[in-house]
Amino acid sequence: MSPAASQRLSLSRERVLECAVALADESGIAGLTIRTLAQSMGTKPMSLYYYVANKDEILDGIVDMVFSQIELPAPDGNWREQMQLRAHRMRSTLRRHPWAVGLLESRTAPGPATLRHHEATLATLRSAGFSVQLTAHAYALLDSYIYGFVLQEAALPFEGRNTAAEITKPIMERFATGEYPRMVEIAVEHVLKPGYDFGDEFGFGLDLILDGLSRLAGDAD
Repeated sequence: MSPAASQRLSLSRERVLECAVALADESGIAGLTIRTLAQSMGTKPMSLYYYVANKDEILDGIVDMVFSQIELPAPDGNWREQMQLRAHRMRSTLRRHPWAVGLLESRTAPGPATLRHHEATLATLRSAGFSVQLTAHAYALLDSYIYGFVLQEAALPFEGRNTAAEITKPIMERFATGEYPRMVEIAVEHVLKPGYDFGDEFGFGLDLILDGLSRLAGDAD
């Protein structure tokens, strides 16, 4: 068997897309090109065109891979519990793949995992008695909140519990003038408390949204 044939056997569409996800995780979506992908796989760009036609097809494929990592909500389960689980699963997945936030809703050729995810989410809400209109509103609201929170979380200069104090110390020094009493109050009485984690705000906001949807849906189960 020739070296070229052996190399082709070691490649597959799935492996190409898996490597594309890994490269995007490492370098961001701007660093993902056919050339950089081929280099990361130890092959030539032309070899990849056997499996993917262009970068758009790669983007479609890696978005579908991200959706495939999110466990589907169960239409026969309690809608609120399922939407809570879905939100936390999406946040966890997007934290692993932060580049994906701007791509999940941008593709015009969604893959099977993407379509299954959307269908299961809509079916869960409709099975709970949500009207078509409220289902559409709920889906848009939940995704806007999840995506927005992940973007804000990723932009913060600190991460995890008890990491805010070191980062905010130089900022606190600027508050010594007394011009920002409410900012000092929030910092001292909330952000700088032991155990503070900005990520805890996610559940608070999610509960508010689900409470509102529950009222609109007439406490549908």
